[in-house]
Amino acid sequence: MDVFTPKSTRRSTRLRVEFPVILTSMDRRHPFSSECTALVVSPQGCGLRAAQGLPLETPVLLGELPGGASASGHVVSCLPLGADGKYFLLGVSLYNPGNVWGVANPPADWDCPPAKANAAAAGAGEGGSTASKGKGEWPFNLPTSHNDTRLGKRQNRK
Repeated sequence: MDVFTPKSTRRSTRLRVEFPVILTSMDRRHPFSSECTALVVSPQGCGLRAAQGLPLETPVLLGELPGGASASGHVVSCLPLGADGKYFLLGVSLYNPGNVWGVANPPADWDCPPAKANAAAAGAGEGGSTASKGKGEWPFNLPTSHNDTRLGKRQNRK
């Protein structure tokens, strides 16, 4: 007889982190935009400490992620932290799972290439090098440039 515990049925490893992200509600009925702290990340989503709770299924945008990326998702859990109601733990599920967090050496069960490989591929495609801040280690990766040709953008637009 097999016994399945939450740990054995988890899709991927969660990493404990602590870095700021901008969380913006995309629902006009629940306006919210504030800097929050990412506490736990995985390719499927994250756990954030926020100053305000949001209803379940609220669509959100995570901005100013490491590397300058952004990602969209929706709220899957909202729990008050403590009895004072000052902070909430928000669980956010990403619409497009992946290493949006810029983790340089993700766990094997993340099934995604390392962040440095992604940055190197992007830099090679644009003929530029990756700018770095500090020692160039996660979460201090920066985008290669602001005028990229991804998604069919024309370079000669005026």
